[in-house]
Order: sequence, then structure tokens, then C-alpha cells
Amino acid sequence: MLGSRRGRPSLIGRAAGTAARTAIITKTATSVAGNSAQKQAAQAQHAVSSVPPSPETQAAAGGQSDMLTRLRTLAELHDGGILGDADFIAKVKEGLAA
Repeated sequence: MLGSRRGRPSLIGRAAGTAARTAIITKTATSVAGNSAQKQAAQAQHAVSSVPPSPETQAAAGGQSDMLTRLRTLAELHDGGILGDADFIAKVKEGLAA
């Protein structure tokens, strides 16, 4: 028998084995890459959330808070009858213009 492959896998068997190993390696690489990407995304999210707000952002937030407090106070005074309609509108316009 010329070219007998007795005791050795056939070419098709070798190709199937190679394809199976390649699939396993590819799946492992994809899994590792996915896990790395998830860890990096989690670290980036943590880094962003742990950065304190800048002084400008804090000042703007404080200004809005102060404005809301003033508007609520004016509304309470208006509801209590202490401020008339015209006075209330004038004070609100002043507050919004500032």
C-alpha cells in the first residue's frame, strides 16, 4: 500500500482538530478581551464619579439653589398675602434678571 496512513489521523481529521483548537483559542481571546473592556469601563466610570465638581460648577449649583430659595420665599409671601400681585411679579423679574 503506497501512501498508507495507518496509525496516523487523516488530513480531514487533522483539519477538524486544527479548526476546533482555533475555535477554542478564538473564544478564549474574545472572552478575555470582553472582560478587559468591562473592567476598563467600570474603572473609567468610577474615576468619573469620584472626581469632585469644579468650583465653577459648585457656584452655579449654589446660585440656582439660592434662586430657588428666593422664589419659594417670594411665593410663600405672596400666598400669605404679604406681597401683592404686582410686587410679587416685580420681585420675581428682579430675581430672574440677576
